[in-house]
Amino acid sequence: MPEHNYKFDITMSCGGCSGAVNRVLGKLEGVKSYEVSLDTQTANVVAEDSLSYETVLATIKKTGKKVTAGEADGEKKSIEIVAEA
Repeated sequence: MPEHNYKFDITMSCGGCSGAVNRVLGKLEGVKSYEVSLDTQTANVVAEDSLSYETVLATIKKTGKKVTAGEADGEKKSIEIVAEA
């Protein structure tokens, strides 16, 4: 089954910040595995083919943390959330 590798640079200042990102990724349907690092200020997500980059980005942003950069399968992506009509 195909999968995606998403990487996000996230501004996190403490363990509570990284914990919040850990919690939302742990509950997100379609996440196969993930690693959140406070040291490198990143979150790496391995997702099922059905889980979009935009969905993961929106979920992380719901924690209130600032996402400063994002990649999907090695390609730089926008960190702006486009409102759906």
